[in-house]
Amino acid sequence: MIRNLMIVTAIVALTIASALAHDTSPDKSRVTLVYDHPLPNVPGKSMKGVLVEYEPGGSSPAHTHPYSAFIYATILEGAIRSQVNGGPVVTYRAGESFSEFPGDHHGVSENASATQRARLLAVFVVDTDETVLTIDED
Repeated sequence: MIRNLMIVTAIVALTIASALAHDTSPDKSRVTLVYDHPLPNVPGKSMKGVLVEYEPGGSSPAHTHPYSAFIYATILEGAIRSQVNGGPVVTYRAGESFSEFPGDHHGVSENASATQRARLLAVFVVDTDETVLTIDED
């Protein structure tokens, strides 16, 4: 039974990864699922880690996340401009972090540099059965 559960978990993780891992060439960004684990003390919830990489001048389209998702993002490299819910555009640098709440609208997410790449790690606490973590709005 445990082996079957491991196989099902691996298949689900690969399905999610293939749905999320995309190279949006015009935007010069790449999103990769790097962690997915159910929270043993919070039935029905999982923690999912997503690595977002921006080439110089790269960006992501405006988007929202599932209404079950709380997100903590930390900048790993470079600087990223971000705007949530029509608020001010804020530039976060390596080592800084921000949060997004369920249903927030992310209007701007882009590399602040035209010459250096930028990377961030977004950690989601989300319903375990949620397979789509980003809904593009363009």
